Amino acid sequence: MSLVRRVPEFLAPALLILATALLGLAVSNYLQAYFLDTLIKVAIVVALYVFIGNSGVLSFGHMSFVAVGAWTAGVLTTPEEQKRLIMPGLAHFLVTTNVGNAASLALAALVGGFFALVVGLPLMRLSGLAAGIATFGVLEITNNVLTYEQRIGPGLNTFSSVPATTGIWQAAIGGLICVAVAYGYQRTRFSRMLRAGREDPAAAAAAGISIYRQRLLAFALSGGLAGFAGGLYVHLQPLGASGLSLDLTFITLAMLVVGGSGSLLGAVVGALALNGLFSFFSAATNTVDVFGWSLTVPSGTAELSLGALMAIVLILRPNGLTGGRELSLPRRRAAADLSEKARVTT
Repeated sequence: MSLVRRVPEFLAPALLILATALLGLAVSNYLQAYFLDTLIKVAIVVALYVFIGNSGVLSFGHMSFVAVGAWTAGVLTTPEEQKRLIMPGLAHFLVTTNVGNAASLALAALVGGFFALVVGLPLMRLSGLAAGIATFGVLEITNNVLTYEQRIGPGLNTFSSVPATTGIWQAAIGGLICVAVAYGYQRTRFSRMLRAGREDPAAAAAAGISIYRQRLLAFALSGGLAGFAGGLYVHLQPLGASGLSLDLTFITLAMLVVGGSGSLLGAVVGALALNGLFSFFSAATNTVDVFGWSLTVPSGTAELSLGALMAIVLILRPNGLTGGRELSLPRRRAAADLSEKARVTT
């Protein structure tokens, strides 16, 4: 019964991602870029959910894992001749090493997860404000290293020669992979132990749960998903270290909180709602057609509407649009479905 009831927990966010991809195919190439960006944001916010949603610990450092993933995929897929031109200070073994698209995404996830594991070893002993400030420090250090260390990337420049392989379906499949991993994790005993530590640390510790180990596991898994999302992102558009820092950190955290940080569905809904609204008004600055009407808005409308929506949602629904809950079948209906199935089979 429990399994039947929980099927929509995965299907609901998965169908939202597929619907977004199909809608993106029906619009112009100009508008499709906004749908692609939204699907990448879904992957990033789901990565945030895996750690923040399950542990209750706020992290400002996840964008550093996105950036490391983007750097890994970007450096390893830029053609060698282009590396020599735009990244003259790049380490020799990186200049001569190139991989394909799928391999670059896998390596981006691996590097992001390993970096999160190394960073998490000391940081996961912290909680509350101390943990947030410490992860913010990781973001600043990573951003500065990627900006000024030319042996590992383009430095102050952007990745301008990375193959643009992230189309609408690759972005959608990437989002589905992140959702599947997040769903699989939250169905494990490790996630349940981490949530127990979130709700009552003293009781969890008394029951023999190592909150530190569970946080570290979730942090590393979350970092791997963030690195994977960074790989998708760098294959979508030219990226630099400045574009993967504070602005993107705060907007993705806002998406998670507005959607409902306690659920996977909330992470997907928040990313789609906020980035969809922001993308619509951004496109409307250059005029969009709405049911036969031409709509043009002043510059800055996207930022104002985004701030207004966040304030309204958090005032009216402090737990987010989904209330921090997953979508599941009612108990009676699930039981009736099982009873009917048993009757038919017998």
